[in-house]
Amino acid sequence: MTAGVKTSPDFTSRLVNGILGIKPLYNLAKHQARQMMIKRSEKMGVSWTKEVETLKARDWESDLAKVQNPQLSYPEYYLTSFHAYETGNLSWQAAFEVEPAAYAVHSKIWQGAQAEGDPKLRASYHDILKAQIPHEPQDILDMGCSVGLSTFGLQKIYPQAKITGLDLSPYFLAVAHYREQQHNCKINWVNAAAESTGLSDASFDLISIFLMCHELPQSATKEIFAEARRLLRPGGHLAIMDMNPKSEIYSQMPPYILTLLKSTEPYLDEYFALDIEQTLIEAGFNAPTITRNTPRHRTVIAQVSG
Repeated sequence: MTAGVKTSPDFTSRLVNGILGIKPLYNLAKHQARQMMIKRSEKMGVSWTKEVETLKARDWESDLAKVQNPQLSYPEYYLTSFHAYETGNLSWQAAFEVEPAAYAVHSKIWQGAQAEGDPKLRASYHDILKAQIPHEPQDILDMGCSVGLSTFGLQKIYPQAKITGLDLSPYFLAVAHYREQQHNCKINWVNAAAESTGLSDASFDLISIFLMCHELPQSATKEIFAEARRLLRPGGHLAIMDMNPKSEIYSQMPPYILTLLKSTEPYLDEYFALDIEQTLIEAGFNAPTITRNTPRHRTVIAQVSG
């Protein structure tokens, strides 16, 4: 077991949870969190409003039809409010706002980074992949690929690989399919749950999970790790980039900011309490390496024996 892993929320978190348990205060916190992100984005020159209006003006029917799985059943945990959207990721608004939101959220990872924060975060992850995975993967799965930002990043560093992007939201995948043309590449988009992908055994050399685990209850995380183990070939790697629960930034976060954060991340307490090393070992992986890649993020890489 990993020493120092929190097993329950501290006093501040419990206080915040109590505040968020009051519906009007919860709605206010979500509204404030959203407005803060929009203002931050516009202030640093990333036009949130203009970008969203441009995407809204398109006819998305064809893109949606090409990626949507009409037989898909959504797990219950996914049908809650995420990121200040009442219907979570199952909406066009959420899909249209992913990219400017990423720039806004990551603008303060490093002092003065602003709009360079998001690409710098992704580059820090890619540097670790290149350094710790000796052989270039030929088949890659991007689990929880959202609108494809992480997928296109993997395609850029592994241009010869066949890449699959998988997500539960057909709206996210429709935007990803549209963006694929701009990136001049070919990605296989799959609308499925990461814990039950329907993909073939031992069909990937690398599975990447970028900023998804903090959005999951522990039960789903364990099922997803087991599915990743099934999908990886002998010697394959699972790479996870996400928030670092051991970062002092979160333990020292002012209660007001923590309230805003938790109002948009319903499973944050479960993620912070997860012993990710032990969970990966129990899923059948070798003991993982954990590398701090930003002041508040970590990259976890676990290999299948072989």
